[in-house]
Amino acid sequence: MKPFFNNLEKLHPLSEEFITYYEQNCQVVTVRKHKHILSPIDSNNAMYFLIKGVVRGFIKDRKKDISTWFGFENQIIEAIRHPGQQSNHSVEYLQALEDCYLVRIPYSLTDTLSFNYPEWDVIARKILEMQYFMASERSIIARIPTALGRYLRLENTIFDIERVPQRYLASYLGMRLETLSRIRNRATDQEIKMLA
Repeated sequence: MKPFFNNLEKLHPLSEEFITYYEQNCQVVTVRKHKHILSPIDSNNAMYFLIKGVVRGFIKDRKKDISTWFGFENQIIEAIRHPGQQSNHSVEYLQALEDCYLVRIPYSLTDTLSFNYPEWDVIARKILEMQYFMASERSIIARIPTALGRYLRLENTIFDIERVPQRYLASYLGMRLETLSRIRNRATDQEIKMLA
């Protein structure tokens, strides 16, 4: 769990009691490539810190998968959950796109932290700020009217495009796989001309 604590330490110094409490109540889990971390049949009672790997969030619309976000190392990931309700399930799936190592953090733990460890309030606020920023970026990308515009916007974010299979990337960008291939080829051609 050292990478997890190192990441939190960047947000705020951690007390030994805080670290011990996490060690006693969280688990490191391994999820193989293509397996679900969470699906609507599972109880949505935890968030995760992604130590290693890539995760995809997606929903199903009839028989079609729609990618809603991607998570990479050193990010907190979780399925859709209304903060004011005790929902046991989510409509969202979490899937490992690579072999993943995660810290499972029960929501019940985070509720307790606020009362006992003052550093948690600062850490939680900073995590929330980052989550809000990433959600805003996703919202902006979804509203760009052209496929090329959405791709170019995504290319200029902190998003690691090369680690995401193209079919999931196309779904995320709201375009067909063929359209994404054409756009990527056009972008590559333009980069080659700029370097020549």
